[in-house]
Amino acid sequence: MTHYSEYLEFFYKRLTELRLEKGISARDMSLTLGQSESYINKIENRRTLPSMTGFFYICEFFEITPEEFFNKNSPSPQRAKELYKEIAKLKPEQSEHILSVIKDLNSK
Repeated sequence: MTHYSEYLEFFYKRLTELRLEKGISARDMSLTLGQSESYINKIENRRTLPSMTGFFYICEFFEITPEEFFNKNSPSPQRAKELYKEIAKLKPEQSEHILSVIKDLNSK
């Protein structure tokens, strides 16, 4: 069973990883969310947590759902969505080929 502290640690780490993947500074993300320039920095440095509404805005910023945020099996939910959109445009035989490549990569 996962404990509260494990979820907190995952939350802080995930926020930082997603922000870095997006290539935005904590300050710029904070301002984009309409918050003080230190908002994200305070969260990432474990000094505060966002409100539930704040968390939803963070998810919206990353264009992911709260479920995707907490999905430990998807280290890059933004990239997964992008891949899905592109794969959906392929012909069936092309997407089958891509699926085979992905399965091969995951087996290594």
